Amino acid sequence: MISKQLTKFVNSLKLKKYRKKAAAFLIEGAKNVNELLESDYKLLHLFVTEKYLASHGHLLGSGRDVTICSQAELEQLGSFETNEYALAVAAMKPQSEVSFSAPLILALDGISDPGNLGTIIRIADWYGIAEIVASPETADFYNPKVINASMGSFTRVNIHYMDLLSFFAKKGSGTVYGAVLDGKDILRQQFNSPAIILLGNESQGISPVFLPCLDHKITIPRIGRAESLNVAVSAAIICDNYFRT
Repeated sequence: MISKQLTKFVNSLKLKKYRKKAAAFLIEGAKNVNELLESDYKLLHLFVTEKYLASHGHLLGSGRDVTICSQAELEQLGSFETNEYALAVAAMKPQSEVSFSAPLILALDGISDPGNLGTIIRIADWYGIAEIVASPETADFYNPKVINASMGSFTRVNIHYMDLLSFFAKKGSGTVYGAVLDGKDILRQQFNSPAIILLGNESQGISPVFLPCLDHKITIPRIGRAESLNVAVSAAIICDNYFRT
């Protein structure tokens, strides 16, 4: 039986102010929990079903404090409508310094949708990009929707929240590419390394204050009649073109 106090604590982590206060966050589902267990995040609580133990029990090792519970209890604790396997609470990591020596950094200007941020983190992981710099207005990395959409990639990608103007002032030799509608066709753009790719807000694009920071304006050529592309889709297309050159 999970205590009412622990249930209340876990549920509180759905809100940013309580996550920040506790310096802890939720991880739900077998995939994300498995990735967490194999990462260097500090595990605080782990709740699993018998079904999870049968399929993934070998990942638990020894010495872990595990609470076995029902699917209904998991669903009461977390944000998933359906969760047959596991839920964990982990400690947040202290914010680290940006690695300016990274060959490619993604910079995010006010990405507000948690699903988009989680998908961008997953895309970064796919292309081996370990560093993301995000404006303070960007969605919270530890939002359960971000963690879920990242599909475990949150364990391998570092995200740094900071003022982007300060970041660009410290970038050194890195070339900054910004995704805008009136930019150069990315199919004809030669990319340098180290590089920074700046992606703007879903509806507003890159803020005008950051345009002077761009070395190159780039765009994905439109062939059909769609008005715009989802920012995470754009991130994937731009990253793919970066690694083709």
